[in-house]
Amino acid sequence: MTTPTASRTAGGLMPAPIRAAYMTLLLFMALSGFGQMPIFKRYYIADIPGLGWLAQFYVTHFIHYAGAALLLAVAAYYLTRYLVAERTRRRLSLYGAIQGVMMATIVATGVLRVIKNYEGYYLSSGLIIFLDILHLAAVMGFLLVGAWGLASRKRWTRIR
Repeated sequence: MTTPTASRTAGGLMPAPIRAAYMTLLLFMALSGFGQMPIFKRYYIADIPGLGWLAQFYVTHFIHYAGAALLLAVAAYYLTRYLVAERTRRRLSLYGAIQGVMMATIVATGVLRVIKNYEGYYLSSGLIIFLDILHLAAVMGFLLVGAWGLASRKRWTRIR
């Protein structure tokens, strides 16, 4: 049974405070990810009082990496919870499968983009551009499909 302070998500109930933290995390991941590109400075968004941090590359870089670690932890928790405790009672919906593939693409391209920064690893410039565009496209798809799912009350799982 769903209570007013919780909503159904992957693997069962996500309490309202956790859901709010997840949505805030996604907001900061999107802001810091776009902050890696110079669009906030170029279009004077960073000149708005309180948004100057969006033009600081190392600030947005740190926020993005810290947010990625938190997002991986949340994803690992709910994936493990689903596989261990919920799989017998619930199945992945089409919406959940689409979002899961997009999230996996984001994680894979993000990991490869981090690896390219390490000394001793070489990725061709064409591959780097491909990874950048694929990462951005997967993020945009994840956010758009997520907004559609939120508006239409889609859930990642369904009761068997």
